[in-house]
Amino acid sequence: MALSRDLVLKRLLELIAPLNRTGVALGEETRFADDLEFDSLTVMDLVAAMEDEWDINIPLNILPELETVGDVADAILKLKAEA
Repeated sequence: MALSRDLVLKRLLELIAPLNRTGVALGEETRFADDLEFDSLTVMDLVAAMEDEWDINIPLNILPELETVGDVADAILKLKAEA
């Protein structure tokens, strides 16, 4: 069964929720640095959770390009399609 963007986004929001210390509403346009104030350790925790969840390897060099939750959902779908 192919992954849908909606399913990836829903599960991604579930993975981010426990890391959301700022209490901002989570959505597709939520920014990791500006809205969630994620530090590098929190980012790496999220990356590890995503890699486990979708059985992918996320190259560290693409992380600076992934500013919003929607960006990450798109990247996950792309990495799964390439696998």
